Amino acid sequence: MLLDELTRRTQHAQAMGGAENVAKQHQRGRLHVRERIESLFDAGSFNEIGALAGGNHPAGAAALAGDGLVAGIGRLAGQSTAVIAEDFTVKGGSIGHANAAKRARMVRLALEQGLPLVLLLDGAGERAGNGSERYPNAPGDLQLVADAKGRIPVVTAVLGVSAGHGALTGMFADLIVMSKGSSMFTAGPPLVEAALGIKADPEELGGAVMHTSESGVAHNFADSEQEALAMVRYFISMVSNSRVPSVQQAGLSTAAPRSVEELLDLIPPVTQQAYDMRRVLNAVVDRETMFELQPDYGASLITAIARMGGQSCMLMANQPQHMAGAITTEAALKASHFIDVANAFRLPLISLVDNPGVMPGPDAERSGVLRAAGQMFAAQRRFKGTKIVVTLRKAFGFGSSVMGMNPWDRQAISLALPSVTLGGVPAIGGAEAARASQEEAQQMQELQSGAWVPADAMAFDKVIDPVDLRNEILDVLKWHQPRGDSA
Repeated sequence: MLLDELTRRTQHAQAMGGAENVAKQHQRGRLHVRERIESLFDAGSFNEIGALAGGNHPAGAAALAGDGLVAGIGRLAGQSTAVIAEDFTVKGGSIGHANAAKRARMVRLALEQGLPLVLLLDGAGERAGNGSERYPNAPGDLQLVADAKGRIPVVTAVLGVSAGHGALTGMFADLIVMSKGSSMFTAGPPLVEAALGIKADPEELGGAVMHTSESGVAHNFADSEQEALAMVRYFISMVSNSRVPSVQQAGLSTAAPRSVEELLDLIPPVTQQAYDMRRVLNAVVDRETMFELQPDYGASLITAIARMGGQSCMLMANQPQHMAGAITTEAALKASHFIDVANAFRLPLISLVDNPGVMPGPDAERSGVLRAAGQMFAAQRRFKGTKIVVTLRKAFGFGSSVMGMNPWDRQAISLALPSVTLGGVPAIGGAEAARASQEEAQQMQELQSGAWVPADAMAFDKVIDPVDLRNEILDVLKWHQPRGDSA
């Protein structure tokens, strides 16, 4: 009898909100929660925890499958990973007391076992009626996820409408991905209309496009749920396993040393000429490993995670195609976050410098560029791992400092190409601000051009041929001891 009852309750939990609600989820063009988990984890590896929560309400209320939450541990690209996944088919994925207890348990478990944590959000936040009951678990998952910051990798995927508590919890993640059509906000449209008299649909209030390109709240936009889950898998695999074998079954892998002849054509020696830094990065890293982070925000700076010689690395690089690669508020904010991610998980940080300084002007100042650049500089100073800085062409003013180019600033190595141009003030209007004549400006330019003077003063460790850039970086990465390696 007891085993029969266990089977019945387990089947009820696995049925989620029932066939009708599951069908409605599919009609919205969305996967249900168990399909998402199946797509996320390695086949057959998921071990559910807390499936019977919500099935035995103390006041005799109807049983709720999993109380609107599916959680457990599975293998993700071979890495044991915890997941908390909201189930919209049960009470709109809202958070009841059993749901809250399960969340807190899972975050604790991830912290105690040192497991990456994935949050799959598709829920309405706190459940109506919670105020009439007492929460039995404290601290709650919101506090615990905040505690997890920098201790374990945390990734959020917003796959539907996420409001209130769930959305707030997701904000502590190292990577936040939003799928097409998803939205996220502190309060949903009904509350906004009641409080402010403003009518706004979920997309207007907190849509994926807005959050990944304007607010900067989320990092990456995905065209589908499957793409969002693939991003989660790749990021977790990169921050959790910093090395892969250098030789594959098919022969020598893309991690092997090689000259990069195309850099001679990709990087123009004339500092005023724009070029696409993405092409440079793709040429230098292990082939087909680069995953750009927050590509639609702060476009003058590229942040990415990729493999170099089989080793996971965080990269940041000025983008001369956009504002000449100047450091804007948005660029500095996203860089600060990912420098901290690299520091937390001991990923080497590779910085490719080619910028005219911190963006000047009234609009830039109103946006808080000075504070944001200061935060980026502080993140550089906090970084304790392997830092490789390469000055490709121009590096001016505080823009060079926030990119980590300051001499003897804990770089494992500081490299430069022969055609670099340096300056203590921003290149944008620097001569005009100093009231220099055209002749004086030309003399200033000549003095600042070339790597020979800073190399003579040991401001650069090495001046290199561009074709050798990848191999020079690989040589230094051999010194790096990732987490789990012997010191």
